[in-house]
Amino acid sequence: MNKFKSAVLYEFSIKIKAIGIFYLIQYMVVAFIFALIALFTDENEVGSNALEVSTIIFLSIVGVLGYKEDFKALIQNGYTRKYIYLSTVCMFILMSATMALIDTVIGNTLHHFRVGYFTLYGGLYGYGNLLGNWIYLAVLYFMCCNLAYFAVLVINKVGKLASLFMGVGLGGLVLIVIALFRFVLSSQVVHSVGEFMMKAMGFVGQGSVDILNPVLFFLVIGAMFGICSYAVIRRTELK
Repeated sequence: MNKFKSAVLYEFSIKIKAIGIFYLIQYMVVAFIFALIALFTDENEVGSNALEVSTIIFLSIVGVLGYKEDFKALIQNGYTRKYIYLSTVCMFILMSATMALIDTVIGNTLHHFRVGYFTLYGGLYGYGNLLGNWIYLAVLYFMCCNLAYFAVLVINKVGKLASLFMGVGLGGLVLIVIALFRFVLSSQVVHSVGEFMMKAMGFVGQGSVDILNPVLFFLVIGAMFGICSYAVIRRTELK
């Protein structure tokens, strides 16, 4: 257990500095923009919203940045692939929960003082449920980390050229699916799929929302990518 804890802390400690720099730069820019707006425009206007999107991009990149070096360092210290994978997942959980907490507190604070600013969660589900906000962001961030991790493992497994062709193929598949929904599938099927997605995002009808639905949806998707990642890493040699 101590060895596993050391692996988690090792990976998390590498990322924590990047997290600090990210927030320092982001909110320095936000403060500058808000100051300009306060000086030259109506005070209710804002220059940016839903800063959580920046966190998603940051986590997707930094969460897997340097994974080869971390993998090799842990392998050389006697860690199995299973422990390396689990430590990475725990690191994703720590990063997601930490950054979700920061974004929840700062986002709602910004909205309180500047009502024109809206957060990602607040813009969809409203304000007042800080716990729901934090959990929602945490599982969303965790899902994105797992997606990025799976993508980088696949790229390492098949190579950059093959990954490029796979990306093009995936893009083509998306276009085919869109075409099917628009021109082939019946309106009843399209409506049913749309209704399912709305409920999965928590909009259960009659103006009601159920935050548990998107939380479970993100967890299921994140778990699927996590399982796929473990299947890939068990059979992959880092190049």
